[in-house]
Amino acid sequence: MYDKENVSLLDDEVDLQSPLDNIEPITSESEIVKPDPDAMLELLQASDSKQRMLAARAFCDISDPRSIPYLIKLLSDYCPLVRVSAAYALGRNTAMEAVDPLINQLNLDLNGYVRKGVVWALGNCHDHRCLNPLTDALKTDIPAVRLWAASALAQMANIGYEAIIRAIPPLIEALVQDPTPGVRSNCAWAIGQLCKELPSNIIYATAIDALIQAFAEDQDLGVKEDAKASLLGVGDPRGLQLIETLEQEGWF
Repeated sequence: MYDKENVSLLDDEVDLQSPLDNIEPITSESEIVKPDPDAMLELLQASDSKQRMLAARAFCDISDPRSIPYLIKLLSDYCPLVRVSAAYALGRNTAMEAVDPLINQLNLDLNGYVRKGVVWALGNCHDHRCLNPLTDALKTDIPAVRLWAASALAQMANIGYEAIIRAIPPLIEALVQDPTPGVRSNCAWAIGQLCKELPSNIIYATAIDALIQAFAEDQDLGVKEDAKASLLGVGDPRGLQLIETLEQEGWF
């Protein structure tokens, strides 16, 4: 049986890759032979954990609503490889009924790889229920999960203004305080994505101030570059002027 006490967790300082880094992107329908959905649906219920895992992975490429109930069930599978594959698949096959089970698994799962995949899936759900668990993950989880929680919060732009203004403060806090540069970089990117959807108000101005501060003061070059890219992407006049001034003065 799967022993929760012996589960392999992500290292706190390494392995910050995307949940999808090892899943090949779909480039052309003619170049990829997809698995048969009916066969994969049967394998989702197989007694062998390897078959369940491979079937769940197949639904990262197959869009089929029939898979959703089975994938939700596999989120609590005893095998962590099955759980993480089911999380990725639910990030591709999004459904309202999957949101609460994903949130529950994020709260309960001891495996960092699974939580990372769940966070990615929650971001893709574009549901207001995802905001609080993603914010909590950004504040409290290990670096690899925090990194993808920051990226997932950028998806609040697809929900609406209320979700955007609630997502920005925790992203700013992490941009300023998180000890892991990769997390701060993703916060800078996410803030830039959300600012594009905001009117020029106090929340927008505060977010731009945070990006300016990160560009001017962060000790990590990657964070500086991501803050700069966000400022350029938003096109805020203050940010553009500061970038020009600092570069003319030879700061970088």
